[in-house]
Amino acid sequence: MEKNIQTGKRIQSRREELGMNLGDIAKEVGVAVSTIQRYEKGKIEKMKLPVIEAIAKALQVDPAWLLCQTDQMNPPLHSSIDNLIPLPKTYQIPLIGDIACGTPILAEENVEAILEVPQHIKADFALRCHGDSMIGVHIHDGDIVYIRQQPDVDNGSIAAVCIENSATLKRVYKYPDKLVLSPANPAYEPLVYTGEELSQLRILGKAVGFTSLID
Repeated sequence: MEKNIQTGKRIQSRREELGMNLGDIAKEVGVAVSTIQRYEKGKIEKMKLPVIEAIAKALQVDPAWLLCQTDQMNPPLHSSIDNLIPLPKTYQIPLIGDIACGTPILAEENVEAILEVPQHIKADFALRCHGDSMIGVHIHDGDIVYIRQQPDVDNGSIAAVCIENSATLKRVYKYPDKLVLSPANPAYEPLVYTGEELSQLRILGKAVGFTSLID
C-alpha cells in the first residue's frame, strides 16, 4: 500500500502543478471523480494498466514514474511497466441510434455500431450522449454511456428514457402523480410529466458507466 500512497502523491502533485482539478483528470481518463480521488489517496489495491496509462497521458508523464518505478518524469522512447493488470477481456454490445416508437430497443434498425466493452461493465447496450445536460456528473457531449436494460430504476438513478422517438439521459425521480427527469446542469430545467403525458415515457435502462474520448 505504501507504493500506492506514493503514486497517489505523485498524481496529485503533478495534477496541481498543471493547474488541473479532479474533474479535469476524470473527464480525460473516462472515470468517475471518486476513482481519481481513490488513486490520489492510495486506496486502489490493484492499479489497472489502462487507467494508469490514461492518467499518465493526461498528466504528460511516464506511467512508470507515477508508479515510482523511475525518477524520470518524462516517458522514455520505450517504457515498460511491471506488475500491472493487463487489458481486460471484453464483450460486444450494440450502440443504439434513433429509437422508433414501439420498436424493441435492440431491434436491428436501431443499432448504429457494435462496441467492445470490458467484462466488468454489465451492460446490454450503449447510447451516445448529446448535449451538455449531464455535465454535472461528468458526462459530456459525445460520451458513450453504457446502459443495463431494465424497465424501472430506483429514485435518483441516472437512466436512459425514451420520449417519443428519442432517448434522453437524466436522473429519474418518481412521485405518486408525476415523473421528473432531472438534468445535471443548472442551465436546464427538470422535465415534469403528469397524467396522460406519462404514457409518452419508457424507461430503457439504468446507466452503469460511460466512456469519454480523449482528443
